[in-house]
Amino acid sequence: LPVLFKEKLKDEEAQEGASVTLSCELTKGAPVQWKMGPKVLKASDKYQPRQSGTTAELVIRDLKVKDA
Repeated sequence: LPVLFKEKLKDEEAQEGASVTLSCELTKGAPVQWKMGPKVLKASDKYQPRQSGTTAELVIRDLKVKDA
């Protein structure tokens, strides 16, 4: 069976310069790749992808307008 989203991403609001955590839940464990447009987001000081079982999270630090 294909992997589906059990819980999709929700819109989050935060102040510029703050941090935000985006999360989604899958029907079964599978690797998740976070993207902004065509660009794959790699772990860095700004982006921290995490995954535990069927839950995937992306922490974005030091938010800028372009992160919208």
